[in-house]
Amino acid sequence: MWGYNARIRLSNNMSQQTRTKKTILAVLAHPDDESFGMGGTLAYYATKGVEVHLVCATRGEAGTVDAEFMKGYKSIAELREAELRCAAKALGLKSVSYLGFRDSGMAGHKDNQHRNSLFKAPVDKVAEKIVAHIRRLRPQVVLTFDQVGGYHHPDHIAVNQATVRAFHAAGDAKKYPKAGKPYQPGKLYFNALNRRRLRRMVGMMRLTGKDPTKIGRNQDIDLTVLTRDKDTPAHVVINYRSVQDRKDKADACHASQQGGWGTHFSLLDFLSRLIGRKNVFTRAHPPTPDSYRANDLFAD
Repeated sequence: MWGYNARIRLSNNMSQQTRTKKTILAVLAHPDDESFGMGGTLAYYATKGVEVHLVCATRGEAGTVDAEFMKGYKSIAELREAELRCAAKALGLKSVSYLGFRDSGMAGHKDNQHRNSLFKAPVDKVAEKIVAHIRRLRPQVVLTFDQVGGYHHPDHIAVNQATVRAFHAAGDAKKYPKAGKPYQPGKLYFNALNRRRLRRMVGMMRLTGKDPTKIGRNQDIDLTVLTRDKDTPAHVVINYRSVQDRKDKADACHASQQGGWGTHFSLLDFLSRLIGRKNVFTRAHPPTPDSYRANDLFAD
């Protein structure tokens, strides 16, 4: 997919950079998505002077938490908000906002049917809330999940659908007129999963007797399903090795969500460190050829 002749593009419009403060908005679903997923990228840009904002759709109410982590907290939501504040500080985020929906849990979970769940919320209702944040923060770059939500989490998919709708509506004065003055961001990216590496990892797990169909704290993630998903273009790759310590601190903030993954994830982490830490993004807008390659989210 990469190819040795792929052209690398760098953002070099210095006059525009001096006129407008660079701003990134990440729209995600739960506390910890910002760290475990694209945290390295968010920290990298924050250290470069970019204003990095996060909109989180839920407070992670459906997350499984061991009793030891609940000491001093009245609810899972309160705990996970505190963990997100900790992570945001470690990553250098400028702000964190919530959309106010409830965590839906994994596909088929009873929390899907909660009246306030993100899963049950109309896409337009979610999109309007996101539009309000886009118009308020005026980011040039918007980041979110890919179309399958990375690992088919219904909240991740809902956030993708609503963010895509919001991105294209934000600049249209006729759409969501109560959500603020129109503003159109320039670029929309999906956080792309490296499925090639995932397929190798699944093969390694099988060789070592691990079951790749029962992964995670609740063993409700089937990695073999993810390996069948279509790869999306690796348009932009961000190497965040220089801020690895910031991402590690942010990951550690979400201690309540780190149990149950097993030693194969430690091995993957080790292998990733050997080749350098990277996040991969697919540019959803503007329309971009599959052959496009860059190492900057702001690149033309």
